[in-house]
Amino acid sequence: MDADLEDSTVHLYSLANYTFGTKEAQYEKDTSVQLRFQRMKEEYERSGMRRSVEAVLLVHEHNITHILLLQLGTTFFKLPGGELKPDEQYADGLKRILDNFMGEEEDATLDWQVDHLVAKWYRPNFEASQYPYIPAHVTKVKEEKRLYIIQLPEKARFAVPKNYKLVAAPIFELYDNSSGYGPVIAALPQQLSRFSMNYAS
Repeated sequence: MDADLEDSTVHLYSLANYTFGTKEAQYEKDTSVQLRFQRMKEEYERSGMRRSVEAVLLVHEHNITHILLLQLGTTFFKLPGGELKPDEQYADGLKRILDNFMGEEEDATLDWQVDHLVAKWYRPNFEASQYPYIPAHVTKVKEEKRLYIIQLPEKARFAVPKNYKLVAAPIFELYDNSSGYGPVIAALPQQLSRFSMNYAS
């Protein structure tokens, strides 16, 4: 078989291998959705398209793939990630964001291995709608978001801001569930299906 056509393998370790602590709360830059898109518009006028990255952190429980999600309140879930600095490389920026958000100590760095590109999403306007393609007649998207699998070490300790919860969501719960998790997270089961999952202890 042509090596280029073979599935890529991702190594998943048991959820029980990881421990979770808390640290000082971290809050969004914007206090409302309206302010968020206003800031995006101002930044676009100064610097052009926003580039952002999000991490797909995979573990398993009873040989079922789970994705680590950040939960804010009772109904809002998101992948760990954020905005890149101007001229920052995608992998470097994602490692910086993960260290800042999930690292146990302020100056400590974890061995974040940025592995496979899972998906790209595009925001054509200064509004909530995002698409896994550039819609017709859109010549300048306002944001490009890239999702990467992070190959986690066999064991690690994470510290999450105390205003968030880190939850492990089974992949079957996310499938076709954009009403509960939003379209980006709900699309992950299909996007991850091209990978072979190696469940390690």
